[in-house]
Amino acid sequence: LMAASMFAGGILTLLAAFTHSYGQLLVLRGLLGLLLGGMPALAMAYLSEEIDGPSLGHSMGLYIGGSAFGGMAGRVLSSVISDFWDWRIALGAMGVAGLYAAWEFTRSLPASTRWKPGQGGWRALVGGTRKHLGDQGLPWLFTLSFLLMGTFVSMYNYIGYRLLGPDFGLRQSAVGALSVLYLLGIFSSVWAGKLADRLGRRNVLWMVMLAMLAGLLLTLSNALAAVVAGMGLFTFGFFASHSVASSWVGRRARPPQALASALYLFFYYLGSSVVGWLAGVVWGHAGWGGVVALLGAVLAGAVAVALRLRGLAPLPAPAPTT
Repeated sequence: LMAASMFAGGILTLLAAFTHSYGQLLVLRGLLGLLLGGMPALAMAYLSEEIDGPSLGHSMGLYIGGSAFGGMAGRVLSSVISDFWDWRIALGAMGVAGLYAAWEFTRSLPASTRWKPGQGGWRALVGGTRKHLGDQGLPWLFTLSFLLMGTFVSMYNYIGYRLLGPDFGLRQSAVGALSVLYLLGIFSSVWAGKLADRLGRRNVLWMVMLAMLAGLLLTLSNALAAVVAGMGLFTFGFFASHSVASSWVGRRARPPQALASALYLFFYYLGSSVVGWLAGVVWGHAGWGGVVALLGAVLAGAVAVALRLRGLAPLPAPAPTT
C-alpha cells in the first residue's frame, strides 16, 4: 500500500504540471491528498510493528526528521524553481523526485515480518476505533496531536503576514527562506526520540512542549533576530513533541495498530484545520498578539495533557523478536 501510494503520488504530481485550468489542478491535488493521506499512518504502524520497544523512539524520530527534511526541501526547491523558471517545471521536478523515491522505497524497505492480516469491513473499523478510544492513554495522545499540529500550522500560516507587514517589511523570498528552520526539526525529532528511549516519554514530552511555548512568546518581540530565534525554538519543540507523542501511540497501541496511527493523524490534520481557521479569525481582529494569546492557551492545554499522561500506567512491554 505504501509503495502504491507513493508511485501514484508521483504520477499525479507529474500530471498536475500539465493542467490547463485551476479546476483540473484542484482535482489532481485533491486526489493526491487522498492517496498520500494514509501514508504516514502506514509508515508509523510499520515502525511500531517491526521495531522493538527500546529502539522505537529513535526510529520514529528518524522518520519524523525525514518528514521535516522533505517538507523543507519541497518548499525551498519548488520556490527556487518557480522563481527562476516556472511552477509547472517545479511540479514536474517534484513528480520525478517522488517517482524516484517510490522506486528506492520499494527496492530498499525490508518486508514486514510481524504484520498479521486482520478483519476488514465497517464492523472491524468501528470495533478497532472503540478499542483505541477506550484506552486510558491513546485519546489523550490524539488530543495532543490536535493541539500540537494546530499551533504549528497557525504559527507558520500567520507569522509570515507579520514579517511581510510594516513591522519588518521583509520580501516574500526572505520569508520563504525561513522554512530552513525545519532543519532544526530533523535534529530535535531524533534527539527527543533517543532521550525518550532513555528517560521515558512521560518525562520528556511536557518539557519539549515548554520549549514551544517559550519560542512562541519570543515572536512577540519587535527585534527580527528574536522573532527568528523564537520560530526556531518553537519548531525545535514541535518536531520533538511530535516524535515523542507519535512513538508513544505506536508503543501503546494494540492491534490494529495502523488504525491507532490513522486516528492520531486524523486528529493531527483536524487540529491544523480547526485551530488554523480560528487563528485566522483572531489575526483579522487582534493581529499577531491575539494569535500568540490563542496559541499560548492551546499550548498550555497541551502541556496540561502531557502532565496528566505522566500518571498513566504503562502497558507491559511486548516480548522482543529473536
